[in-house]
Amino acid sequence: MRFLQPSGLAPAVGYTPAVEVSGGRTLYISGQVALDVAGALVGGRDFEAQARQCFQNIGHALAAADLTFGHVVKLGLYVLDISQVGTLRRVRDEFVDTAQPPASTLVQVSAFFRPDLLVEIEAIAVAPMPQRTP
Repeated sequence: MRFLQPSGLAPAVGYTPAVEVSGGRTLYISGQVALDVAGALVGGRDFEAQARQCFQNIGHALAAADLTFGHVVKLGLYVLDISQVGTLRRVRDEFVDTAQPPASTLVQVSAFFRPDLLVEIEAIAVAPMPQRTP
């Protein structure tokens, strides 16, 4: 993987504009919301708690494929309130490599499938191909 900062783009803060991947296994993680393993809402109306649960759920999906947040190359972040971006970035930075953060898209939406949800996060992760010994 190569994390690229193209010279023709505005400086990126907290994300990488482009991540180049060649070979490997790709894992697509559906949008995760703040539901625990029993399907109960975590955090109530607390945006930070909901965001943290989303990332924890992504972590469970990554672990199921023997991957970590270090393998994440792209995040899709969907929020009801764009003013929560600072909180979202702080929580995200607890999970991702801030020296080489994944490419990201942040979108404000009008609603989620449940009215008590405040955020949904999807991810794409890539594991490099194992090195073959001759």
